[in-house]
Amino acid sequence: MASIHRTTMTPTKLELLTEWLPKQSWYLGSAESPELVKAGGFRLDDPEGAVGIEFMVVADATAQEPVAYLVPMGYRGAALEGVPGEALIGTSEHGVLGTRWIYDGVHDPVVLAQLRALLRGEATPQHQSKSDTPDPTVTVHGTGPDEGPDVHVIRVLRPAEAAQRSSGRLVAGWTWPNGTAARGVFAAVAPR
Repeated sequence: MASIHRTTMTPTKLELLTEWLPKQSWYLGSAESPELVKAGGFRLDDPEGAVGIEFMVVADATAQEPVAYLVPMGYRGAALEGVPGEALIGTSEHGVLGTRWIYDGVHDPVVLAQLRALLRGEATPQHQSKSDTPDPTVTVHGTGPDEGPDVHVIRVLRPAEAAQRSSGRLVAGWTWPNGTAARGVFAAVAPR
């Protein structure tokens, strides 16, 4: 089980995402500097213990209607080879672990492998900010793929648990800036 360190990160994850998010093709906002707030998420454990895995939901409050984005992230102690430049969200100084390279999880093979394991029922979602604490609010419906890149991460979240009746889907919750709770599909098995 991964341990959550009570320490600082400089720059913070939200500061890094504020710079990175507007450059993504799926970003819906018009502001160059969104007003991001942490809205939810969960963690997965890397069986090797080398990569931190977090599925973070951030809400952008600058839009007329707030928008929730899912950003899976892989935290690494060294640069990841063979990924496109836009895969790197940024680097941050962790108060305990030192420099961390933070990658968009859709480009990180360890993050994707553990997401597939979760969809197959072979991994347990963990609380986002508590060590060794499963998160029972994260649910899997159906079964996931054995191997291959056939999992689709939903970047712009919509409240609708019953939507997308695919053979495997991951459902979790987040909180809007006004305090209202929502649930929706975070990832689904992509049709072949």
